[in-house]
Amino acid sequence: MNVLIIEDETLSATRLENLVLRYDPSANILAKIPSVKESIAWLENDNNAEPDLIFLDIMLEDGMGFNIIEQLNLKIPIIFTTAYNEYSLKAFKVNSVDYLLKPVQRAELDSALSKFKNVHYNNKYFPDLNLIKSLLQSPHQHDNYKDRFMASAGTRLFCIKTADIAYFTIEQKATFLRTFDGKHLTMDYSLDKLIQLLDPSQFFRINRSLIISLGSISSINTLSAGRLKLELSPIAQQEIYVSTDRISDFKQWLGK
Repeated sequence: MNVLIIEDETLSATRLENLVLRYDPSANILAKIPSVKESIAWLENDNNAEPDLIFLDIMLEDGMGFNIIEQLNLKIPIIFTTAYNEYSLKAFKVNSVDYLLKPVQRAELDSALSKFKNVHYNNKYFPDLNLIKSLLQSPHQHDNYKDRFMASAGTRLFCIKTADIAYFTIEQKATFLRTFDGKHLTMDYSLDKLIQLLDPSQFFRINRSLIISLGSISSINTLSAGRLKLELSPIAQQEIYVSTDRISDFKQWLGK
């Protein structure tokens, strides 16, 4: 596993190196780089080995780490390390494996590296045969997603465009949809059925009781042990968390 550390604080960079090597003594730390300019030059140098994973601080000595991603159009998986949590949504929309707040804790880093190996590294060298089979299926098999749903409020019926729906919820054993303009309507579908009818590039089931649209996400907050809390628009009546077993898939969905 080739690892590149982009971090402008020497102590933080050394700590990251030590934590990575504790997790995997065979890991190869390619370099520790403190700036945007030097990182771009290093990554553009054909003589350097390509990293399998990058640890990237968001605020570097000469600019933001996002500038490296944007300038080089990087596709390499990234674990962000930062003292700021307000950039988490932007981070998850690129090739983010995880978003760790400083000081980085060993347990959280170990969890992030495990996710990286399971989702990216192992699949890179040992391809998923089920994925290959799915890619060989007809490209038109799933292109007919519903563009409207019937829903109701009392005795009134409404025809709601799918593009106008922020999220679907289960409340008191009934299914409801919430539109971006605030309508709260009941419908006859289960979430299991809905997720088969919705475009997976636009909707994701984050837990057993909630399917959200991409446009409904206002912010993402990283909590302890890598948990994710979402703020939605319109505001949901309860606190919203991504199920632990769906976090990796959720991040991949955001980055598509």
